[in-house]
Amino acid sequence: MLQYDLSAQVRNKFGKGANRCLRSSGATPAVLYGNHLEPVHLQFDCKDLTHTLLQMQRRNAIFNLDIAGVKRHVMVKEIQTKPVDDSLLHVDFHEIKLDTPTVFEVPLKFSGKAKGVDLGGELHIGLPFVTLQGLPLDIPDYIEIDISALDIGDQISCEALAIPANIEIKNDKDAICIAVIHATVKAADFEDEDAEGETAAQPEKEIAE
Repeated sequence: MLQYDLSAQVRNKFGKGANRCLRSSGATPAVLYGNHLEPVHLQFDCKDLTHTLLQMQRRNAIFNLDIAGVKRHVMVKEIQTKPVDDSLLHVDFHEIKLDTPTVFEVPLKFSGKAKGVDLGGELHIGLPFVTLQGLPLDIPDYIEIDISALDIGDQISCEALAIPANIEIKNDKDAICIAVIHATVKAADFEDEDAEGETAAQPEKEIAE
């Protein structure tokens, strides 16, 4: 999983007015939650924080957060931005334990071009991501699937994914990740046929963000 180093300062002034002053000085307000502790109100250098968040591109990432010399492992829980220019307004972080198995949504990355598409088939993505459980540092950034050998009528299910041995996949093994369907078959019809498997593939989310 991606890791980044960040530094923050504790802030003692709260409220809309205080936050506006903070932003005008080039800082971004934030709050750290987690591990049954009281929330910690923080402030970050806006440029540094924005640069780091752009690097992670909303993927799963662990931040090694330095708060006055104390290191804490955190993940982004929520990002608030201005609708007009998408600049940062506020960020919520959630503290995690590196030695505790946690559930994450991990994107699927499809590589290659399915030969069935060249023969007139249509590519249908059933799952854009899968749900994995394991120690945070063992969770992969993404799961790559080579689809170049897929012919019309072929499909790849969760059972065929290359999941690390120390990681558990929570999706149903028969849930379809991607398939090449006949151009005359509507994607909605395809989903109806696989509805039972898809329902089983969506467990209750316990996502650490």
